[in-house]
Amino acid sequence: MTLSREQIHSAFTAWNRAWERFELEGVLALMHDDVLFENWTGGKAVGKHALRKAWQPWFAQRAFRFVEEELFIDEKEQKVLFRWTLEWPCPEKEFQGKIEKRKGVDVIHLKDGKIINKLTYSKTTIDIDGRRHPLHL
Repeated sequence: MTLSREQIHSAFTAWNRAWERFELEGVLALMHDDVLFENWTGGKAVGKHALRKAWQPWFAQRAFRFVEEELFIDEKEQKVLFRWTLEWPCPEKEFQGKIEKRKGVDVIHLKDGKIINKLTYSKTTIDIDGRRHPLHL
């Protein structure tokens, strides 16, 4: 199944709304059963079941927000480039309790109208209180 540009845009609008409401099942609804998710650290989850298991604790916290910066849609290739800013409580010890802003991008491939690959990349700096800091792993 090939989606039109309008169908892709509509699907991603609904997908982003599910993220905003912390609705894991709504987010997973756009995922292919055989999805490959690779996060910004290189960690991977293969398959919708593994992705659900990996994301459940994160969604349960309800303490993050993705702000859409840009959405590029390639209808012919069935690909999406989603540029975002993540806002969440900073996990780094010296900044605990402060809101971290991290910029990133998802390279997304669709198959049969669903996300088959979601490859996430992010900056190696974070913004806290309007100042840039290096990200520590």
